[in-house]
Amino acid sequence: MIENYEEFRNELSLSKEDVIREVYRQNKDRISIKKETTAVKNLTRIIDSTLRLANSKGFHAMTLRDLCADSGISMGGLYAYIRNKDDLIHLIQSHGFIITRRTLQHYTEEVKDVRQRLFAAIKAHLYLSELMRAWFYFSYMEAKSLPAPERRDAVAIELEIEEIFLGVINEGIAAGAYNQRHARLVSSMIKALLQDWYLKRRKYRDQDVSVDQYAVFLLDVVESYLC
Repeated sequence: MIENYEEFRNELSLSKEDVIREVYRQNKDRISIKKETTAVKNLTRIIDSTLRLANSKGFHAMTLRDLCADSGISMGGLYAYIRNKDDLIHLIQSHGFIITRRTLQHYTEEVKDVRQRLFAAIKAHLYLSELMRAWFYFSYMEAKSLPAPERRDAVAIELEIEEIFLGVINEGIAAGAYNQRHARLVSSMIKALLQDWYLKRRKYRDQDVSVDQYAVFLLDVVESYLC
């Protein structure tokens, strides 16, 4: 199981290119660049710049010209990847969904002990939100104004994450590792506490609380209730 944020960051950073490559392959019908190496490099610049601008000035205030200036990609070059901001949102959301799903599956599927598996899922989500805070914040804040397909996908991924927590909690209850509790409510509250970390980051920074300290606190709260 993941020991701390530093270990997680060092391990996950190795897979970022693979995630962008998967985004490219899923969207090849939208992207006119056929050389995968070039496309992956530029998609990384586009996604990073979009999240940086969206969190500094707001996605709706951001223009494609702003994106060109920040990413260093010309307008013509940008149009090889997206036609408009709706296409841009699709790329951003695809990137976040892929890495969130892959990360939680990777850190939980090999853990046999049910209590350790719940800890692994909570830590993986928390550490990922610390590493990719710009995306998590963007996805939450822009959710209401996303185009309908991306809004449906955003709701689906939220439910999918809760289902991971719910499945582990129910398994723990069935095995006698946890007391009988309202498992769905517990999984929803875990998700809410995880969201509080990346939505109210300044509050915890002012309290001098690190992500590792928050992980320990969250695990203690969940354990004390379920056990």
